Amino acid sequence: MAVLDAVQSVLSILLMISIGYVLSLKGWFSQETPALFSRLVVKVSLPALMISNLLTTFDRRTLLEAGIGLVLPMFVIIFLFGIGRLLSGVLKVPSDRRGVFLSLFAFSNTIFIGLPVNVALFGEQSVSFVLLYYISNTVLFWTMGVNRIRLDGQSDYKSASVRQTIKNFLSPPLMAFIIAVVFIMLGVELPKFVMDTSRYIGNLTTPMSMLYVGNVIHSIRRDEIELDREMLAVISGRFIIAPLMILGLMYFIPVPELMKKVFVVQAAMPAMTQIAIVSKAYKADHRYAAAMITATTIASLVFIPLYMLVLSGI
Repeated sequence: MAVLDAVQSVLSILLMISIGYVLSLKGWFSQETPALFSRLVVKVSLPALMISNLLTTFDRRTLLEAGIGLVLPMFVIIFLFGIGRLLSGVLKVPSDRRGVFLSLFAFSNTIFIGLPVNVALFGEQSVSFVLLYYISNTVLFWTMGVNRIRLDGQSDYKSASVRQTIKNFLSPPLMAFIIAVVFIMLGVELPKFVMDTSRYIGNLTTPMSMLYVGNVIHSIRRDEIELDREMLAVISGRFIIAPLMILGLMYFIPVPELMKKVFVVQAAMPAMTQIAIVSKAYKADHRYAAAMITATTIASLVFIPLYMLVLSGI
């Protein structure tokens, strides 16, 4: 039954991605559409989802108990970054895309794919733990990851201002998370019409994310995806090393059962989509990033049911 549920959940995700792909193939989406979907998810629907879900799921006590949910993913991601540095030297990854390789290896797609997959597998109650992993992932990406990607660019990476770095770090979802935490700690309750609006808008996150992924897959040419040692290393990091590290840590650390399962799935997600966007902004190899993101997204359709089978026995 667990395998059937996992397969059906993945097929649901695949169907939504396929719709995005077909609509892109038919020309329904323009070149500006991916950027629009990305902005709508990151700046509108996801912050609304955070407000709605956190305020209805946590109180002060349960929020404090969930604090370990920020520490565990950070530890794993930092360790992955270190492993990636060693591998980049062994594989002789070119210096102009080494930062991109490290980010692809360490950071997972916790929102555009991780969120809908977890909701499909575990229900709406998983969203809070998804967001905890997302916060850890985001904090480290906009510090360690982005700084290393800048080094891949030409000579202008040092010109990025502190103000711009802070602006990127304090993204709308992160700000919504902080606001929700403050409200929870202070015992503030928002009016019903505000919570209902947040819930309705937040529900747009999953379908828009999947349409976005389908559009991204359509935009990549087949000849840009080459199965080489670097791609195998990234796939291994995303789908084998990261989730096994989470499983190993949580074997010794007592955490809620649902948190354990969500974190394993989050760790076993494809590469983070923002890596391609940031790579382009800093004149790094963004097409290499996009090809790797596409390859890991396709590979996830095989690994997600496998991990669901493993988790059903935990």
